[in-house]
Amino acid sequence: MEYRIPYGKSEQLADLPEEHVSQVLLPPVIDKPQTVEKLMEEALAHPIGTPMLEQLVKPGEKVVLIVSDITRVWARFDLFLPILVARLNQIGVPDEDISIIIATGKHRLNSAAEKEEIIGSELFHRIKVYDHNPATEACVYLGTTKRGTPVWINKQVAAADKVILTGGLSPHIYAGFGGGRKSVLPGIAGAESINHNHNLALTDEIGGGVNPDTSIMRHFGNRLSEDMCEVASFLNPCFMVNAIMDAEGNFFKIMAGHWYEAWLQGTKEVMKLQGVPLKEKSDVVIVSGGGYPRDISLYQGMKCYAPGAAALKEGGILIAVLRCQDMTEPPAFFESFRYTDLKQMELDVRADFTVPFYVAFYMCCLARHFTIILVTEPENFDNARKTGATPAATLQDAWKLAEAKLKEQGKTDYTINIMPYGGDTLPVLAEKE
Repeated sequence: MEYRIPYGKSEQLADLPEEHVSQVLLPPVIDKPQTVEKLMEEALAHPIGTPMLEQLVKPGEKVVLIVSDITRVWARFDLFLPILVARLNQIGVPDEDISIIIATGKHRLNSAAEKEEIIGSELFHRIKVYDHNPATEACVYLGTTKRGTPVWINKQVAAADKVILTGGLSPHIYAGFGGGRKSVLPGIAGAESINHNHNLALTDEIGGGVNPDTSIMRHFGNRLSEDMCEVASFLNPCFMVNAIMDAEGNFFKIMAGHWYEAWLQGTKEVMKLQGVPLKEKSDVVIVSGGGYPRDISLYQGMKCYAPGAAALKEGGILIAVLRCQDMTEPPAFFESFRYTDLKQMELDVRADFTVPFYVAFYMCCLARHFTIILVTEPENFDNARKTGATPAATLQDAWKLAEAKLKEQGKTDYTINIMPYGGDTLPVLAEKE
């Protein structure tokens, strides 16, 4: 049977043995999106785990809003933040008592134009906006978590009367889910705090690679996420507003209320949006990022790797269908594949953890556990090999490679799972009774 898989602005086709296809996993169908105004009105009127904002913030108090940097502009702060600021104004908090801190973590500073893009032109010209500085001298020490993370927090934030977190809530490769407490760490935390916490994404023993418990869709039992929550509890923000967006960039839900309880409820909403029951893990997974723009680069496209791996048996074959017209962007990511010694790569990740570096290391570790076949443009083949993948120009070519591997493994009764929109699909394996 012929199957069509999104690839750039077109498709890749493959004739697969239908009797071996276990499941085609597609994102859930959702209701027609509501307006941001309606969602904000509902969220602010019924906050989760806290009284209404009017009972938490008083006139005369200095309020800091934590806002994500340019890498999270998809959360559309420019649309929901003006509504939040208007509510603060109604409470009696004027613009001059409100400031915005861009939660850069260890990312670069944002330009003035980027700040305006993040929060919208009107707020940019009304409210004071600052970038976070993760240097120790710009932070204040609040204590140490039970996992040993020193809690260094932005001085300006720590000095505020009230702190409100804002952000986007989505799946995250090692924190389980983004949003919520991530606005505090890494968002406004010191570099030492970020490094110690993020190293929890690796095993305790050097050479062990990626910690399997710090994974997408997992919070409970994910020590990195739980440590982030403990760091946030030292600051104890008074309120949170997080946006959940659908695959088309529309608002799906807005979560408001307690920084932990509203966020935790939000993770369940994300699973409603993207979670798909998985019948069984398969020997082969064919996964696409969903086409352009999600596969514009390998860094963007690889967001389908973790969901794909979640539907795959150990030692299985992952066929990723990603055009990658900008294969090597950003340089901080692709230059990380320069290593030939995986242990040395791990040591360097531990010494100076960055997300692009970790993502590259994760991909290299994945290639040790699975056979990775990357369907991409021929000019990307040499770079594909650097990541540990075997390149193929077409999905049909990739399937021939997979068939040869299955034969080599002696598997005749194999199964295939297909995920055409892997970046927006979270496979959830039913628990056996």
